[in-house]
Amino acid sequence: MGFFDGLGAEKYDRKYSDRYLVKRIYAYFKPHTRRLGLIILLVISISLVYAMLPVTVARGVDLIRADRSLTLMLLIPGLVILISVLGWCANWGMRRLMTRTVADVLVKLASDAFQAATSHDLSFYDQYSSGKVVSRITSDTQDFGQLVNLITDVAGQFLEASVLAFILLQIDWRLSLTLFGLIPIVFLLAISFRTLARKATQQGMRAMSTVNATIKESVSGIAIAKNFRQEESIYREFNAANRTSYGVNVRRGLVLAIVFPALNSLAGLMSALLVYTGGLSAAQGIVTAGAWYLFLQSLDRFLFPIMNLSSFWTQVQNGLSAAERVFALIDAEPAVVQTAAQPVGRLRGEIEFSHVQFSYPLRGGEPASGARSDMWAGKEADSILEDFNLRIRAGETVALVGHTGAGKSSIARLIARFYEFQGGTIRIDGRDIRTLDLHEFRRQLGIVSQSPFLFSGSVAENIRYAAPDVTDAEIERLARKIGSGEWLETLPQGLQTAVGERGARLSMGQRQLVSLMRVLAQQPAIFVLDEATASIDPFTEWQIQKALDLILENSTSIMIAHRLSTVKSANRIIVMQSGKIIEEGSHAALLAAGGHYAELYNTYFRHQSLAYVEQAGMLALE
Repeated sequence: MGFFDGLGAEKYDRKYSDRYLVKRIYAYFKPHTRRLGLIILLVISISLVYAMLPVTVARGVDLIRADRSLTLMLLIPGLVILISVLGWCANWGMRRLMTRTVADVLVKLASDAFQAATSHDLSFYDQYSSGKVVSRITSDTQDFGQLVNLITDVAGQFLEASVLAFILLQIDWRLSLTLFGLIPIVFLLAISFRTLARKATQQGMRAMSTVNATIKESVSGIAIAKNFRQEESIYREFNAANRTSYGVNVRRGLVLAIVFPALNSLAGLMSALLVYTGGLSAAQGIVTAGAWYLFLQSLDRFLFPIMNLSSFWTQVQNGLSAAERVFALIDAEPAVVQTAAQPVGRLRGEIEFSHVQFSYPLRGGEPASGARSDMWAGKEADSILEDFNLRIRAGETVALVGHTGAGKSSIARLIARFYEFQGGTIRIDGRDIRTLDLHEFRRQLGIVSQSPFLFSGSVAENIRYAAPDVTDAEIERLARKIGSGEWLETLPQGLQTAVGERGARLSMGQRQLVSLMRVLAQQPAIFVLDEATASIDPFTEWQIQKALDLILENSTSIMIAHRLSTVKSANRIIVMQSGKIIEEGSHAALLAAGGHYAELYNTYFRHQSLAYVEQAGMLALE
């Protein structure tokens, strides 16, 4: 195993040829063609101006030797200062334009990468770390920007060297060939560095993305870590990832250290050779002292762009690898594929599963970690739903019950098109769900997950998340329908109360109410509730049920039920086991049948109901 073989790429990574990368990169610069044209003109001007600087000095040396007049001795330094000022002005203008252009391109590239990341289905994030995705959108786009600036500098240097080469050939072709003959050796040494540098750079970026992913996960779960006193454990995990990144970057530096001293040594040998041959030519009168000075100065001008390219080759490869990683994220194939984008219109909410076959994507031979909550209990990669059939009428409220792994959450996720099913058909109002415009369809879905997620901001901002045009007055009117709005009085600043990160400043019951209010403001045609299992007081549960009743009035509802009150409010109860429907009916009918639902009731719902009555009695006594 080589230095950099220990860190693997993501499965969606792909190799692009340099030609394709350049073509793809150019597509981002194409809208700025006029500005690029001006930048090119300025780069040419800078190269010509800086190429004239040693020529002016060399010519001035010869003229002053022949005529030591005060006018000439003042004129030559004056010309040197003028050339330097012109070069500085052109350089300032070029860099200002380049900075603006690169910034515009990076904004577009990051936007495309973010849009691709948000459009990927949930199965993508089951398999790939969100922290590594973030690293591609942020760090990699910045590395690409550095590449563009470096290429501009090196291109200007090569152009400057080309101008000098033409002038030197006019002065003395033999001395010029001596100078030019050594340059291919430096160039070949630089090119030989390319493959190793690209590999080293890719591994370094992967190591850094692993560090970013570890930090993100640790910070997100810091409350759990502290609760279980695992600060030392997450530090060790971070330290391991950080040490790996450190090792990769050190080895990458060693790769650079191999070439840089070799180039410096070769440059020293070339200088010595040019001093010797140039000195002989000057002594013999073949060239003037000024011309000899020009050759010596030109050596640095020729070697600098090549050595610059060589010494910064890691950055060049870093930029190309960054572009490759960002484009791989943008080009990653979605698992959820719509066959058409038909206008949806206002949905009635009829849902039909017909012979549906579904299993979750795998990662490394095991089910994706994010999909384990409702389907994997030590099983191999078998189907979650197999030849599954279910019809939900428009406006009907259906409760899904069953043990963990029964497939309840899978049904909700398939309706929302978060995952792709492998066989059969799902129809919405008689239309294949794969033919609908996905964006329009999801606008009519109201989803509340088991762990309600709130964004940092106020309660009102979270409620209007899916309905930005809803006013505070309308939100308050809706809130007053839930237990006369008493839950609002528990919030310090009412609707303007800050919820904190992930809603940490609110209780679980308040988070659930805000999540339900968010759906109520949206007025969806189809409502999906993965009910939380956390215990809440009877009054809050009563308020939550009131909010649910308001939503259920105007939508087709699928509820993964964990509370008896939710189960009883359903028009129909679907009892699932191992991805199959084994019973269905009303609460009373299923209890009377004495089947699996009756068993669930006696082992779970019955105890829950007794606990609820007991809590209600204690509150009444208080």
